[in-house]
Amino acid sequence: MSTMPAPIDATTTPEWAALMAHHDELVQSGFHLKDAFAADPERVAKLSYDMDDLHFDLSKNLMDDKTVGLLCDLARAVGLEERRDAMYAGEHLNTTEDRAVLHTALRRPASEVGTVFDGEQDCVADVRAELDRMYAFAERVRSGEWKGVTGKRIEHVMSIGIGGSDLGPVMVYEALKPMADAGVDCRYVSNIDPNDMAEKVKGLDPETTLVIVVSKTFTTLETLTNAREAKTWLLETLRAQGAIDGSAEKDAEAIRKHFVAVSTALDLVADFGIDPENAFGFWNWVGGRYSVDSAVGLSLIIVFGPERFEQFLAGFHDLDEYFQKTPLEKNVVALLGLLNVWYVNFWGAESHAVLPYNQYLHRFAAYLQQLTMESNGKSVRWDGTPVTSATGEIFWGEPGTNGQHAFYQLIHQGTRMIPADFIAFVNTPNPTKDGDQDVHELFLGNYLAQTKALAFGKTADEVRAEGTAEWMVPARVFEGNRPTTSIFGIDLTPHALGELIALYEHITFVEGTVWGLDSYDQWGVELGKQLAKQITPAFHDDEALAAQDASTQALINYYRAHRK
Repeated sequence: MSTMPAPIDATTTPEWAALMAHHDELVQSGFHLKDAFAADPERVAKLSYDMDDLHFDLSKNLMDDKTVGLLCDLARAVGLEERRDAMYAGEHLNTTEDRAVLHTALRRPASEVGTVFDGEQDCVADVRAELDRMYAFAERVRSGEWKGVTGKRIEHVMSIGIGGSDLGPVMVYEALKPMADAGVDCRYVSNIDPNDMAEKVKGLDPETTLVIVVSKTFTTLETLTNAREAKTWLLETLRAQGAIDGSAEKDAEAIRKHFVAVSTALDLVADFGIDPENAFGFWNWVGGRYSVDSAVGLSLIIVFGPERFEQFLAGFHDLDEYFQKTPLEKNVVALLGLLNVWYVNFWGAESHAVLPYNQYLHRFAAYLQQLTMESNGKSVRWDGTPVTSATGEIFWGEPGTNGQHAFYQLIHQGTRMIPADFIAFVNTPNPTKDGDQDVHELFLGNYLAQTKALAFGKTADEVRAEGTAEWMVPARVFEGNRPTTSIFGIDLTPHALGELIALYEHITFVEGTVWGLDSYDQWGVELGKQLAKQITPAFHDDEALAAQDASTQALINYYRAHRK
């Protein structure tokens, strides 16, 4: 049983009341970003921050000099700094599962062995030992030393997982694609829908394919179903090609040569046919959505190499250090988390857009959806009591400039406030010219223009000055005063990406602390899983069908009537 003290109810504190009064003052005074910039020539300098590879401009947020101090007062009132330090030290912040929350230990360098423990377990020593095993294995694959059952080198990796075992690796693989240098590509299978597997095996040669099955317990329904399907595909295709003769011995050899696991359930791994020596594990203090920098990232080590994975880990660690050691008023990580609370609880925002102006980050918003909404999508606090305020945000987004021609209309002129993070990088690995025009600069021009338009808008007089007919003026007015944060990196490197992921991990932590949440369990996903096991037999069993509710019965009967 966890011994964590009950959360402080932030809504009952004087600091919360002060923020509420401050919000009302801003609204009543007609606060507008255009006026705030005009009144304070130092606004941008005061609200800009640098953290290694990343530059942050918070000046286009609905805040003034007073706001930062009040938000930091609230953070101290709820014990943010103490809870942060407790997390880093390995205290069991995950109360419902009585577990430490030590994803930060995954990226500590070897020099920090002996600094973090979970009970008697030297967490950093264990992590570094497992990394050494993964690096050695990945180098065998990358060099061609590891060969398939017919003696051919591996050219394709298929990684099978779901949730945190899939979203993180997919996102990082796409983000760092220009750096893949081993002649190995990767495909990720997560959905139990047979269409996912069918599309992912198209064009794959099983003789040159390595399958990684990612399931800590090796019991995850979707992952094991897909793993068995991949096994069937591999064996049947190899037999059809005449690569193996169909004997039990040759089948077993093929599985050993073409399947490895990320799991700690070595008995179940062996039962599947995978050599336990080729199983790589992680620990119960690593939550799935915080695991991309663990053995879950094995596919990334194969594709990008150990050196780049170490740079990736270093990016995480550098941001971890910054978050822990920087005073709150100067700590952009803490401030971004507190700003999200500011918008949710005081301005009534319900969603948050993440808009990367980099096509390689096209899966970043999907990754953040699990990180943020699975962590903080809760109505019960860590001691089992009900929450006392709104919690969580709907995170969503797509890369620019695609989104500009889709949903930006709602952000600019809709009735809802939608805070947005705009992310871009100064340099591109693919510089291109359109005549004399640098295309990347055209792209970044859009990145800068959108936050400017959202902040400052366009008045009715400015619209009239363009010769617009009076009846059309209201439709072309932009209210502005829509909050955005600009995150500008130098290059999208493994190090910068590690920093960016850790940034949102800790933003999520800050929000969860203010709201009193255990951001590290996810019981909300369990009920659907349990019911699926009960419902599935009803497709063919009348007794199981009769046990279902009327809606479920009707839908299954529709399925039965139309099944081909």
